[in-house]
Amino acid sequence: MLALRLTRAARPAVQLRRLLVAAASAGTGLLLLSSLGHALAHPEAADAAALRLAWCAAPLAATVYLALAVARTDPGTRPRPGLSAVGLGPARLMAVSALTTALSCSLGSLLALLVFLHLRGDLTGLPFDGAAAGLLAAGLPLPVPAAATLLTVLPVTATAAVAVALRPRDPRPPVRVPRRFGRFGAAGGSAGKETFGAYGRFGTRLPQAPGDGRTDAPGDRRTATTSLLETEGDPPAPENAPEPPAPDTDADSPAGLPWGVALVTAGLAAQAYAGRSAPVPVLTVLLGWLLTGTGLVLAGPGLTHLCGRLLQAGRAGALRLLAGRGLMAEAARIGRPLGVVCAVASAGCALTALSGGPAPAFGPLSALGALVVGGATLATLLTAAVEARQYRAGHTAALLRLGARPALLRGAAALRAAALPALFGPLVLAIAALSALPLSR
Repeated sequence: MLALRLTRAARPAVQLRRLLVAAASAGTGLLLLSSLGHALAHPEAADAAALRLAWCAAPLAATVYLALAVARTDPGTRPRPGLSAVGLGPARLMAVSALTTALSCSLGSLLALLVFLHLRGDLTGLPFDGAAAGLLAAGLPLPVPAAATLLTVLPVTATAAVAVALRPRDPRPPVRVPRRFGRFGAAGGSAGKETFGAYGRFGTRLPQAPGDGRTDAPGDRRTATTSLLETEGDPPAPENAPEPPAPDTDADSPAGLPWGVALVTAGLAAQAYAGRSAPVPVLTVLLGWLLTGTGLVLAGPGLTHLCGRLLQAGRAGALRLLAGRGLMAEAARIGRPLGVVCAVASAGCALTALSGGPAPAFGPLSALGALVVGGATLATLLTAAVEARQYRAGHTAALLRLGARPALLRGAAALRAAALPALFGPLVLAIAALSALPLSR
């Protein structure tokens, strides 16, 4: 009930993002059901049906990624002061986010089932003069367990991804205290270095009264031993010791750029090797595209950080400095969704370049899959931009209190939005041309 109330009381922008998740879920569910229909209509072609089902992994991953981004930007399930007192702690809010994601994805899957049954003619007859009868196995009985299994894959996967990503974490890093061992593995350590045989002499490790040769009573010994163990520790630092240098936040660039460049190079090399063979190996081409896309995703944060540095190059003014620092601060948040968009765009450009050659023409299901993948990745990028704006709200308010003009902040935002396509656009076109060049010969 709490998830339903939070879903109903959300703002229109939040509801729009949830509807985008439901629409992407509907498209993915329709693709999964269409693969089932093709398997029913062509029982002899099991390999083709398995390949169609495997191609649904890309829309499924894009939809789950979108659902995760929408769950992160949901203001209704964000931890706030005072919620733990009424029973809404981080674990409860994570459960609410997971239930909200499950509701959105289940709504999309239900819509996909209704559209699938309508196109098959199971509800009101065959629409569009039976144009979709061959694709969806119209006239054949639909196995209900198989359809239910395919429709529950997306809600379960998205809910599990949101629960894992938004699980409660301790904001304080764990403090690792080095464990010291004494003699024979006993915990603790001696304050000073002992000579051989000193450990075995009775009473040498206990304090004695000055001028008295006898040892203390057993109770006094225990008290003295406890006080020694409590006061024992690391020696204090000297007074004139130099302070450790402060960490340089500007130098904390994302570390995935070298690995991303290496994977992109390996993917292009695999595609070039596949283009030299007379029968083009499909698995090698798919492996090359997978390596190239993964490299772009890994290199996205690093390239975004580099774009911020390039904006500040030279004698930069306040506008360029503000835009560049903003990109550097948001590199880890918007860089990865931007890398996913670049990977999808480069694959789409390569397929478009190959469509006039030996590649077959796109059908309605291929167009639906491309629409789901492209739309979900683009919506994820916009959602990540909204999340970055939410996290930047405190800095924006502080700049306004310091006297910054609103026009300056809007100009910095426009400059950031224009600098990213200027860097990533030519890169995507170059990678798409290099990917399609060996295969178009």
